[in-house]
Order: sequence, then structure tokens, then C-alpha cells
Amino acid sequence: MAETFDLIVLGSGPGGYVSAIRAAQLGLKTAIVERERLGGICLNWGCIPTKALLRTSEIFHYMSHAGNYGLTAEKVGFELEKIVARSRAVSGQLNAGVKGLMKKNKITVVEGTGKLTGKGRMTVTQGDQVRELEAKEIIVATGARARDLPFAKADGKTIWTYRHAMTPTEMPSKLLVIGSGAIGVEFASFYSDMGAEVTIVEMLDRILPVEDADVSTFMEKALKKQGMNILTGAGVEALTSDGKGVKAKIKTKDGKSEEHSFSHAIVAIGIVPNTEDIGLEALGVKTERGHIVVDGFGQTNVPGIRAIGDVTGPPWLAHKASHEGIIAVEHIAGKNPHPFETWNIPGCTYSRPQVASVGLTEAKAKEAGHEVKVGNFPFIGNGKAIALGEAEGFIKTVFDARTGELLGAHMIGAEVTELIQGYVIARQLETTEEELMHTVFAHPTLSEMMHEGVLSAYGRAIHF
Repeated sequence: MAETFDLIVLGSGPGGYVSAIRAAQLGLKTAIVERERLGGICLNWGCIPTKALLRTSEIFHYMSHAGNYGLTAEKVGFELEKIVARSRAVSGQLNAGVKGLMKKNKITVVEGTGKLTGKGRMTVTQGDQVRELEAKEIIVATGARARDLPFAKADGKTIWTYRHAMTPTEMPSKLLVIGSGAIGVEFASFYSDMGAEVTIVEMLDRILPVEDADVSTFMEKALKKQGMNILTGAGVEALTSDGKGVKAKIKTKDGKSEEHSFSHAIVAIGIVPNTEDIGLEALGVKTERGHIVVDGFGQTNVPGIRAIGDVTGPPWLAHKASHEGIIAVEHIAGKNPHPFETWNIPGCTYSRPQVASVGLTEAKAKEAGHEVKVGNFPFIGNGKAIALGEAEGFIKTVFDARTGELLGAHMIGAEVTELIQGYVIARQLETTEEELMHTVFAHPTLSEMMHEGVLSAYGRAIHF
């Protein structure tokens, strides 16, 4: 006999477990199916443990430059095993926290590999044990995995995916990072600060290609200043490993092929949705390029089956998945939520310097037909930034010149991943430039630059 629920959630990442909690809050009898660890990639192998590593490299950077703050630190060093252990402990703590939340909300946790076997039906297999589940609604939240190079599979020794890069047994001496999205740049930043010689290869004409062009330009200069070698408009044609190191054949932007040797390589060229072998094809669930096609409420073309998060397509962000999940569950419960849209989702890169953005870039705003007013305020004009010794960066705003609508905001510098939420809220509330100008910002704070960034767009910046 099948166990019966109101809702089954397949996958327990930030989309899945949040969906389950919201469903339980709304009185739905809920089960969540997970084949590995509660919390999914984000808590266990992505968002959280990488931030623990980056915090370590940030502190190591400060210790190595203690003299800049009038301090003395001698024989600064690190123990790689302990760095990794701390990162895994942080992950473990949050995994335990999700387990506690499942228990608190009386959600049934089913361990094993789930597969859709019919309308409202799922089989969960773990070893030789099989459980049959059924529910009126099923949410697929299976996430995604790292994309391999077709000609060079990661071996975990010298060719790494993000998982290997988070649990190194040795520190790279000379590291190749293939891909310069958020994941690639974050790992490049971590390993560079820990002493590795880093080369980034990006096939497009600039690093962080989804960000505003000014941010990309500034970041490239900042990373080169830190000692990184950056090759844009370039591609890796071959990558071979002998177990002791890797050799890469790199085609540069001028069309020349060059061979380089590295101790290790990280492949960060994107992700692949986890849609195979979960029963989608047999039920006729529509997909495009591997991603499940959904509407604003997570509904697929098959009634009773919904999907959220990375498995549905970009932006591939944890907070996007969580928000999608809440909307899907509230729609199931008849709460009439607004359909999900991607227009106001912030993106963050936790490198040194940090990057954060929301909305349209200047180029995209112009492409969309907007006449724009653009503000730009540098960190060097902010007292708190100078006092912190973090005067590198800027805040850029893009407004519609006719309506005063904040079309986008783009930041690079210390703690901008915390600052960006102010602009996200402003856009959500449809705040105009005038209201932002008349808002009082505390002094001395980094957030004052957000005010100045708005004033700058209208020729009214005070401190620069």
C-alpha cells in the first residue's frame, strides 16, 4: 500500500525544503524525498561551504597584510585540513538544522532515490528497500550538477569540479580555472588569496559576463592587480592529466593555440539540470534543453506535477528556488499568490572584491528602449570604506530618465552582497529616484554610497 500525502517534494535543496516547510505551515500533509543529504547542493556543496572557505581566505588575506592596519602578525600560515574541516562543519551544522526543521514541522523525510511512476505516484528506492508514495501534488526540485568538459572528465585528483575544489587534499601551486561565472571567480579568489598562482580562461569577451560591463572591467583589473592571469575570448581545446598535474591547450583570442602546465584545474563552465531517470519522459512532462518548462506557479504541462529551482532554468540561484517553491505551494493551497517573475532577483559573487546586482544592466536597459540616467559612485568617496581599508569599488545605478524607475543597480566592493538588498526592496516597492533621494542613510556606513549612487544619476552626488 502506498503512503498517502497532500504533497510530495522531490529534492531537499533550498527550493525543496522551503516548499515543504511552507506546505506544512498551510496544513498540507507533506513528504520530502532526498537521495543524499538534506539541504541539497547549496547547504552541503555550494552556497554555504564555499562562503566558509572564502571567509578563511579573507581572514588570511588580512593577516598577511596586518601591517596595513598597524598590526604585526608573524609566521602567518594555514593548515589545509583544518580549513576544509571547518567548512564541512559549517555545512554539517546547517544540515542538522534542516533536519530539525523537518521534525518541527512534522514533515515526513523519505531517504532514497525518487522516481515518478504515474499520476500522483512516486517510488523511492534505497538499496533493496522500496517505498511507494502518492499525493495530489508533486513538486520536482532535483536541482542541477556541474557540467563536465566533454573531452576531460573531472577525476578529483588534478581536474576538479566545485565539489572537489571544496575538499582539497592539497593546495594547488598553479591553478587553471575554466569559466568566469560566479563559481569560477569565487574559487579563483579563494585559491589566489591562499597563495596559488591562478589563471582564468573565459570563452566570452569579458569575465562575469552576466554582470554590467563596467563591473566586469573593474573586476578584471582588480584580479590582475592581485596577480591573476586572465584570458578572455579564449577556450580550452584539450586538457590532460597524468595524475601529478594537467596540461592545457588554450586557444587565445588571436586564434593561436598555446600549451600550458598547471598543478590543478577547476571546471566551472555551467550546470546540467537533474532531469534524467526521474520519470518525466513517461509522463510526458515537457522540457527544453533539459530544463522543465513551467508557468509562474511552477505548473508543468502535466496536472499535479510542478517544478522549481535550478531544474527549471536560470537564474540558477538558491533564493530564486526558495521563492518559486513558496509561490507553488501557496498556489496549491489556494492562496492566490502573484506568479513568479525573474525581474527582481539579486545576484551575488562572494569573491574579493564582492559583486552584487539586480535588474537591468545599462546595456540591457538601452536595448529595451529606455532612455537612461546612470549614476556611479566610487568607494574612495566613502568615509567608512576608507576607514575599513576597503576603498576599492563602486556603486552604479540605472534609472529610466522619464519615469524615475530604478531599472538596475550594480556594485563591486566590500560587503556589496549585503548592500544590494536595499535596492531590491526599493524596486519591489516601485520606489522612484525622488523617494530614494529623500531617504536618510546612517553615517558613517557603506550604505551611504547607495544614496550617493542615486544622487549621482541626477548630477547631485555630494562626496565625489
